[in-house]
Amino acid sequence: MKLNKILIAGCMAALCMTSCTTVKKTASAIDVNNSLRSKTKATLVVQDQRVSYTLRPTKAIRRGGLDNVKAAAVSEVLKQNNGADVLVDPQFETRIRKGLFGKKIKYVTVTGYPAKYQSFETATK
Repeated sequence: MKLNKILIAGCMAALCMTSCTTVKKTASAIDVNNSLRSKTKATLVVQDQRVSYTLRPTKAIRRGGLDNVKAAAVSEVLKQNNGADVLVDPQFETRIRKGLFGKKIKYVTVTGYPAKYQSFETATK
């Protein structure tokens, strides 16, 4: 009986000396310097009319964060304006609802001037 108590006490002491550990590992991305230089000139034709688009993001788009939602809004406004190449002077209005379980992006409105590159020429020195 005494041996059982000593054995149980020994097992309890061994269990107390071990602990559960949590290992947290993170990875970071390294910025790769990859610049592309070209001796090509182009004309940027900017529309006179400012355009606006409001995006109500899906769950998949929201998962990427606010920058992803803004990029999706810019992409949509460019598609709607004859496949423009770039949005000049983009301005964003965001509506974010803060709740008990975090933030939810309700909508993003982007306004700007759509522009297209034209007249590509090889530049000379």
